[in-house]
Amino acid sequence: MTDRETPGRGRIPEAREIEPAAPEAFGLTQVWWGDGKGKTTATLGMAFRAAGHGYRVHVLQFMKGGADSVEDVRGEYNAIAAMPGVSYENLGHYGWHAMNDGTDERDHEAEARAGFERANELVEAAGTADLSTPFDPDGDPEAGVHMLVLDEVLYAADRGLIAPDTVLGMIENKPDDLELVLSGSHARPEYITEAADLVTNVRKEKHPIDAGQRARKGTEY
Repeated sequence: MTDRETPGRGRIPEAREIEPAAPEAFGLTQVWWGDGKGKTTATLGMAFRAAGHGYRVHVLQFMKGGADSVEDVRGEYNAIAAMPGVSYENLGHYGWHAMNDGTDERDHEAEARAGFERANELVEAAGTADLSTPFDPDGDPEAGVHMLVLDEVLYAADRGLIAPDTVLGMIENKPDDLELVLSGSHARPEYITEAADLVTNVRKEKHPIDAGQRARKGTEY
């Protein structure tokens, strides 16, 4: 093998100080869907990995407001607040759409549409920024991000709260160097699988929730 094929040259990786940097090979669209646990976990893991290299990441969560099954805190928010280079916004509404939990379905739709408008603003902002340069890790996402994670946006589209073709339009019109990560939905998002570069089906084989286990602090929130 050549050195180019083995960039690490067999060295054991070690933690280094994080310095603002720009990715050399970002620009793909990733889709994470399925009925298994781990879609958000995987996408947030990538967000932290990217930030660990000094890249600027923003996470926009749809459909994940409060619920009576969890406390009013999420471990990932605390971790993001302590991690340079990652920021988040939550534009979800209490409960889950169509789950008969007492929430107003109209509010779900309004929040989902507002979330998608916000996502479009960030994509457009990335289009006017120079994504080949480092960004301030604590700067506003409107100044540009290298990776944008839209958590549960596919769930909102699957429920008809936002139009699926607008999600496809976002993919087709995004800046070439922006890494766009979309997650959510138990149903295969056929409308974007051809346009996406990576599609992962997170399948459930067994889940403790089926045996009555409620969401656990530190694993589900």
